[in-house]
Amino acid sequence: MAVAENVWEKYRSMNASRTTADSLCVNLLWTGGWDSTFRLLQLLLLQRVPVVPHYLEDPTRASTQTELRTMSRIGEHLREAYPHTRELLRPLRAVAVTDIAEDPEIAGALREIRKRIFIGSQYAWLPAFCKRNGTTDMELCVHVDDKVQTLLRPLVTAFQHPAGYPSIRVDPRHADSAEFRLFGCFGFPLFYIDKVGMGRQAQAEGWSAIMDMTWFCHTPVRGAPCGICAPCVYTIEEGLAHRIPGPRRAWSFFYRHLALPLKGPLRRMRASLRARRASRRPAPGVGGP
Repeated sequence: MAVAENVWEKYRSMNASRTTADSLCVNLLWTGGWDSTFRLLQLLLLQRVPVVPHYLEDPTRASTQTELRTMSRIGEHLREAYPHTRELLRPLRAVAVTDIAEDPEIAGALREIRKRIFIGSQYAWLPAFCKRNGTTDMELCVHVDDKVQTLLRPLVTAFQHPAGYPSIRVDPRHADSAEFRLFGCFGFPLFYIDKVGMGRQAQAEGWSAIMDMTWFCHTPVRGAPCGICAPCVYTIEEGLAHRIPGPRRAWSFFYRHLALPLKGPLRRMRASLRARRASRRPAPGVGGP
């Protein structure tokens, strides 16, 4: 319990020290996607607070340049349509994933969690980036229907962000858990809403045109969403299938119902084979020449 209390007091003292308008900037992980763009609009157009957007560039992902262009286009539109955002939306802070050193504690927490539920490799980079920069309040747009939301649901608590609005984070009472080691530096402002709910709210606020500018596919085909990468599959399964072109939706249907169900068993089979090979290797100095 002492560890949890120390973590909580550290966060409270950080909040207490953030008194000037500039220090109340919200750190937001922005990708140009549906969820993080919706959150950006909430912050800029409803809460009217300054936002520092952060983006981690993955050179192996085919969509990186598309995402950067998307964010630039949305930023330009906001500054034109909502002049007050010219001061509130700060320059994008982009960092290459290859420049983020692996953190053993975070890597270990990810391995532990993956024994129970598979989550993506970005959950090694993101907390390592925050830890390296001393960021303890990065907003991450985990939402209903997200695997991470299911994972963290029993462990979260409400808190008041220094900028004056309520949010969610992993309760420091769980500071000794792998979940806290991996996600303790994040706030989850969209924790109790799904993509369809975001769409409804965006329509009510008049933001639908901006939301239609967002991008999500990791492996675009001729400039259009592929329908079979993880973000495309999630987009379809979470109620926004209309954002995938018709022919790619048809291809996605067969992929999701025939190929995708085999991925989990194959992944577990490969892991089992690797474990068996490792157990058969002779110990150093034993059985060798």
